[in-house]
Amino acid sequence: MSYCVPRDVVKAFYDAYAGRDIERCAAFLDDDVHWTISGPVDLLCFCGTRRGKAVVIDMMRRQVPQVFEIASFVTDTMLVEGDRAATFNRLSARLGGDGRPISYRLAHFMRFRDGKVIENLSLIDSLDAAEQVLGHPLTQECDRAENDNLIAV
Repeated sequence: MSYCVPRDVVKAFYDAYAGRDIERCAAFLDDDVHWTISGPVDLLCFCGTRRGKAVVIDMMRRQVPQVFEIASFVTDTMLVEGDRAATFNRLSARLGGDGRPISYRLAHFMRFRDGKVIENLSLIDSLDAAEQVLGHPLTQECDRAENDNLIAV
């Protein structure tokens, strides 16, 4: 029989995660958790893939605060089915260094076993996050074709 994660377990994990309670988060992580944050690694050092509870906890405790101080993490939508949960969230923070506020959207896709996260894939709005961290847009002017109706792909 396959595992079905109770919604209250997912909610309890997100309560700890949003509250930045690292010890409570740790209780929800499998020892061999696979944690991926898809984003610009050169700007956000906590992006990338990590394997193992200790490494994920280190990322939460040390690497995230190197970039910014999280002010809030709000889950707007949560879907739970079987052993999986998907959420759509907004993170708000202040950048380390100059304290500028940033806020971006992200989605989590998680898999649970026995009440613990065994896999997480976070997809952040990386263009929005990168522009805010850099403090300027990443748009680039392209040469305009004679016909302004053309789109470069």
